[in-house]
Amino acid sequence: MRCVSCAEKISANDTDCPFCGESQKPVRDRGSRSGKSRKSNNSGRLPLVVIGMICIGLFVVCGGVLGALLLPAVQQAREAARRTQCKNNLKQIGLALHNYNDVFSVFPAAHLNDQQGEPRLSWRVSILPFVDQAPLYNRYDFNVAWDSPANSVLLNPMPRVYACPSHPAVAGSISNYATITGDHTVLGDGKCVSISEIRDGTSNTLMVVEACQLNFPWMKPEDIDAKTAFKAGSPGGVISSHVGGAHILLADGSVRFLSINVDPRTFQALITRDGGENIGNF
Repeated sequence: MRCVSCAEKISANDTDCPFCGESQKPVRDRGSRSGKSRKSNNSGRLPLVVIGMICIGLFVVCGGVLGALLLPAVQQAREAARRTQCKNNLKQIGLALHNYNDVFSVFPAAHLNDQQGEPRLSWRVSILPFVDQAPLYNRYDFNVAWDSPANSVLLNPMPRVYACPSHPAVAGSISNYATITGDHTVLGDGKCVSISEIRDGTSNTLMVVEACQLNFPWMKPEDIDAKTAFKAGSPGGVISSHVGGAHILLADGSVRFLSINVDPRTFQALITRDGGENIGNF
């Protein structure tokens, strides 16, 4: 006789084909046997739980790799947003200084002194009404020092316009923006300057800069001395938490990003309002 499956010649006594292993019993019996065979074959397959765990593991691994690849891009996007906010802060400060000038026909002095010649009032306090902080300005006591008990309570919280979002805040009252003081600067020490006195041109003269390592309270009448501001990027001068340079506010109200590699002579020329230097592009 021959096998019902592979047609090989087999003995009549063979219950299973020696060639293909198929049962030679009647169809009803073979169905039952084949069902057992299928059941036996299924036992070698991976359970669905194991397959699910493998898929989850692959998802976690792939997600981690993808996250690692995307993280630098996310960080760059966040820094770009913080840098834009920093620029907007300086634009708001510039608008406030020009509104002050519209009212008083001069820019505020960096520091106004008392009768003993001691600095008493910072320009950051002077422009408070022009940065939507009139209530805070009205609480300031101009008859006593900035750090007197009456005024110290106003230090914190500091108006957000005075904080660069990229700078890890040392305290809630630390300003990240300063002017440069001197006899020939726009915001002079103890002297108010008019626009007509900016003979180098408002687009060629600094008013306010990022100074993220001075760490002084925002109400304190302290800024960068022109005598010590030799170049951009120095810790005691124009420096920021941004890569490659710092934002500067010019006397025309525009904001530029000044590279730390700018020529020191150009930097010095930007500080003075009436030096007569040829600045060119920077």
